[in-house]
Amino acid sequence: MRADYIRIYKSVHTWTGILSGMALFIAFYAGALTVFKEPIRHWSTPPAALLTPVPMDQLQPLLTATFSSTAAAARGASLELEGDRAIPRLEWQVRNPKADDHDESGVRNFTAEQAAADGGVQISEQHSSRLVEFIDVLHRVVGLPVDSDPNRWLMGVIAGLYFLALVSGVVVLLPSLVKDFFALRVGRNTKRMWLDAHNVVGIVSLPFHIVMALSAVVFAYHDQIYAVQDKLVHGGQWAQAFPRGQGNPAEALQHDPADMLLPSQLVRIAREAAPGFEPTKLQYVQVTGPKPAVRVWGHNHAAVSPRAAGGFAALDPYSGKLLSSDYLPGMQSTPNLFISSFFALHMASFGGLAVGWLYFLLGLAGAWLFYGGNLLWVESRRKAQRRGADLPVQRRDTAWMAAATVGVCLGCVAGISLTLAAAKWLPGRVQDQAAWHMGLYYLVFFACLVWAFGRGAARAVVPLLWLAVLCTALIPLSSLLGWALPSSGLWLDSSTLGVDLTALAGAAALTWMARATARRVRNGPADSVWSLRGV
Repeated sequence: MRADYIRIYKSVHTWTGILSGMALFIAFYAGALTVFKEPIRHWSTPPAALLTPVPMDQLQPLLTATFSSTAAAARGASLELEGDRAIPRLEWQVRNPKADDHDESGVRNFTAEQAAADGGVQISEQHSSRLVEFIDVLHRVVGLPVDSDPNRWLMGVIAGLYFLALVSGVVVLLPSLVKDFFALRVGRNTKRMWLDAHNVVGIVSLPFHIVMALSAVVFAYHDQIYAVQDKLVHGGQWAQAFPRGQGNPAEALQHDPADMLLPSQLVRIAREAAPGFEPTKLQYVQVTGPKPAVRVWGHNHAAVSPRAAGGFAALDPYSGKLLSSDYLPGMQSTPNLFISSFFALHMASFGGLAVGWLYFLLGLAGAWLFYGGNLLWVESRRKAQRRGADLPVQRRDTAWMAAATVGVCLGCVAGISLTLAAAKWLPGRVQDQAAWHMGLYYLVFFACLVWAFGRGAARAVVPLLWLAVLCTALIPLSSLLGWALPSSGLWLDSSTLGVDLTALAGAAALTWMARATARRVRNGPADSVWSLRGV
């Protein structure tokens, strides 16, 4: 390929990467954590909030009484399953009808449990932490606080730039791919070493990144895609699997919840419909209205699951009739399987634990790729700006990009770590845990950003790395303190030690980065934006 074409593609790769890199760092770092949503949720849940499962059919009176007396629960409520048993608690949400369908910020959460005294139903509003959901929102809309249509469309634009950066990067590397693919030239030329590592990580994980880019575009505009698919493929009937709306009071009692099938019967029907399908949740929808349904959610590790939570069979809760298998793993039609594959490949909802860990590591590697790419651009300005001088004055845009990179990326790492650690400290001490988690994250994030711009990249980067070390180390330290001092209100759950050990490994990696960066700041070339000697 001609050299001038290579230069054009290199320019495209550079600027699409620069424009999207910091947003994608947040998306990838938070996204790596969402691979293990359920372990993190369990780790952050106080032991007092964990209920012992009971035989699922014992909860039929709870279901009947709650659906008969509480219209919001009858419109939509869930029962969590564990094998052939169930958590003795019915859960539902009340949403603001004017809010975006994906916006969880204004949602109120309620539960119903059987009262021990008289056997009645005890309904209460829960102010849970929503920690996992908040991290997922950061992932889905690149660090913005609300998952709304405009924010998702912005994410779609960023994903499009991301795809352009991938294609142009491959074109730039093609002429030297065979020679430089596994070259990692370690030595005094730090920029060369970082570029080699950037190229190797990028090429090795290229299929993963292509999947992430394309599926992110699909997610950003999935409502529009579904509308077209429903019209062209399903004749407008697909929405029957998703009955929605608040319902009409005149239709509120068209069905008697006492006539519903037992949970075990619904589970058996779903298992018979798809061999290998293991139910994990019953989601009741509009059970007293004209179109009642129950979605039996679950997993089938031998099939593609359309969502991170698995897939579901939509049943009539009174007759047991299978209403829809469009989202049932192993039973999907070809068009539905095609769409579901985007979700499965993005969310690692296939292949079990091994694929989960692979995606976690690829997500962290992707975050490093964007961080390192920005650092390479900043460092390359040093040579371009020298123009024969011994010690050039760095341009303002270069200094700002360096400050923004360390502020945004390290602020994201420190903020997520601190709000994770806070999950052990907030229960029982604050009322609105969700607001505290969001507040802690953005407080740390913007404080890091202000510090980076105020001090400059060279002065700010090492303290910010040590802050990230401290915040990440607080995760296992909080659990350790709960084991040593149970009276503190903290706790250690041996079944979620993997979360603590992973955070400990993360703190160790950040410690190595802090020390290496400190050496670079002290001893690196004086004309670098990272050097204190040139400041």
